[in-house]
Amino acid sequence: MNKILVFLFLLAMPLGAFAQLSIGIRGGYATSSYSYQGTASTRSTSVDGIGAPTFGLVVEYFNAKNAGVEFNFQQLTLGFRQFSEEEFLNHTELTYLKMPMLASFFAGRSGRFQIKFGPHLGVLLKADDVTREYSGATPPELPTYGGSTDNPNKLMYGLTAGAGISKLFGKSTISGEVRFAYDFTNPESQGRIYDMNSTNLEFTLAYLFRIKEWK
Repeated sequence: MNKILVFLFLLAMPLGAFAQLSIGIRGGYATSSYSYQGTASTRSTSVDGIGAPTFGLVVEYFNAKNAGVEFNFQQLTLGFRQFSEEEFLNHTELTYLKMPMLASFFAGRSGRFQIKFGPHLGVLLKADDVTREYSGATPPELPTYGGSTDNPNKLMYGLTAGAGISKLFGKSTISGEVRFAYDFTNPESQGRIYDMNSTNLEFTLAYLFRIKEWK
């Protein structure tokens, strides 16, 4: 479905008299947050998220209408830190290959303001239960995902939106950006909790180099 949406967007986007293709790298810091329902009869509970570096490759296409598309291959680590009433800690980290596919719109020339939005897909690369100090809570605590008997859901999909500023230096572009993402999936696949949601916030810098122009 996500691939179809991107393909339709590319078809609908008018090709101007000038267009450009750039590639580059992007890196920064990401924070995550989780909430969950242990059972259907309990309220949603928020738990502490984590912060971790993120980095990736960027492919960006713009045309003359101040609009374009951007595709990323990004490593992103999400996770949670949950404390018991006695202050025991459970800490889990989930590392994904995330692939946002974003429509991008900008205003300005050498200095630009950009907004971006679109779907993202991802696959779980690694699950690591960093600290596990308690279990058997009521309502149930968030379970482990990196154990030998765990079988986490490996698919990630959701929506990403961002805003930022960029500066052009000849064929190079440097940009700073803030992104917010909401995931429709969660790693739980064994029915140990009723429901789970996650969001993440990214603060990044990117460097891109223009490799192709069409006139």
